[in-house]
Amino acid sequence: MRRFALAFFAAALTFAGAPVPASAKILITVDKTTQQMTVAVDGARRWQWPVSTGRRGHATPSGRFTAFRLEKDHFSKEWDNAPMPHSIFFTANGHAIHGSFETRRLGRPASAGCVRLAPANAAQLFALVQQQGVTSATVVITASGPAARPRAPEFDAQPDYAPRYDDRSWGEPPAGYQRAPQGNWGW
Repeated sequence: MRRFALAFFAAALTFAGAPVPASAKILITVDKTTQQMTVAVDGARRWQWPVSTGRRGHATPSGRFTAFRLEKDHFSKEWDNAPMPHSIFFTANGHAIHGSFETRRLGRPASAGCVRLAPANAAQLFALVQQQGVTSATVVITASGPAARPRAPEFDAQPDYAPRYDDRSWGEPPAGYQRAPQGNWGW
């Protein structure tokens, strides 16, 4: 009996000094219609940021997901080693929330199916999810809310993309634009 009491006392001391991990519930809501992300922690809204979800032909899946993997410096094997800093993966098909250096395109559909954020915002969200535990983050992707007006390419002084003429996912060139000799549209 004495050995049992000593073992119990030793176990109690071991667990008494162990820190209890904080596990806040993180809700990441992405509205594909408005191209906005809202992050709430334990029900309190913390951040709201513009995002880019999937462009035509490359849909971002709608639904409720649990984040399951974090990668600080990921590069897409499917999309020519495209950088995906601070990736939070939420589908087994490779969909993730990640930073993007194409910040001028935030606020409109432009990705290949992932949810893009400004690099600083992606780093903040990544740090929060990493601190609280990846499975504490629930990702909800919806398509509700008022329709967002897409920005026309002519409003971008220097577009950060050059759609290929043969890539039909971009649609037809705007009226008045001529195909450049190298095969790209002249915008």
